[in-house]
Amino acid sequence: MNPLIFLALVLIVIALALWIPRYRLKRAIAAPFPQEWVEILEHNIGIYRYLPMPLRLQLRRLIKQFLHQKHFSGAGGLEVTDEMRITIAAQACMLQLHRNTNLYPGLRYIIIYPTAFVVSRSQVDENGLVSHGRQGMLGESWQNGKVILAWDNVLHGAQNFVDGRNVVLHEFAHQLDSETGSTDGAPLLGGQSSYRSWAGALSGEFLELQKDARRGKRSLMDHYGATNPAEFFAVATETFFEKPNRMAQHHEELFEVMKSYYLVDPREWQETRQQPIPINE
Repeated sequence: MNPLIFLALVLIVIALALWIPRYRLKRAIAAPFPQEWVEILEHNIGIYRYLPMPLRLQLRRLIKQFLHQKHFSGAGGLEVTDEMRITIAAQACMLQLHRNTNLYPGLRYIIIYPTAFVVSRSQVDENGLVSHGRQGMLGESWQNGKVILAWDNVLHGAQNFVDGRNVVLHEFAHQLDSETGSTDGAPLLGGQSSYRSWAGALSGEFLELQKDARRGKRSLMDHYGATNPAEFFAVATETFFEKPNRMAQHHEELFEVMKSYYLVDPREWQETRQQPIPINE
């Protein structure tokens, strides 16, 4: 074969390989959002009806992209349904509103168990001794492109969007955190000044939460956030979205830093709870 013809064919194949996924994604995003999915959002996502319409429409577009790019599978005998896919995708995509970034580019698989699942864990104590045990989990985020969730807890957290505990927000905050290459409580930010502001706000709050946890003192954020900076960021994300008014009142600097990162103010959604809810969209 003529070398020039061969080169041309190779270039055509490469161009098609790049164009076809983009075309399929564009077509998936442009597809109508089924009314059945809207009903799932209204029934399962406690905050959805209180979002302003522009955010609802943006969330639907992100959900379509998420469902096109990510693969869901059931474990422990669970059969994955549209309700599960939409409920999980909606909460994961709430962390991406107004954000001009890829939609969890390192994530490929969401594995769903019907309830809490058991994993093997190795722990090292202060003397360097390693112990092995089994631990019940509600969710896990892995850097190899997987998120694992317990469906019963997912549904509870979605419907009760005010208690500051939401396994989907928590695990997908870990996914954002890991986009830097390490999960350390510092996701991708704008620059050095942003990292300084981030570190200044989170480090002090993290130390305070550790003190509260040691003393058994009640705190706005779950004491699990005192485990390490990565868990603190994930717990702070749950609190920011579900208890924004109290976070802004009692942890003002932390709230402002989180608002600057997530580019939304969930207080606005909470304020509409007492207003009439439109019947039709």
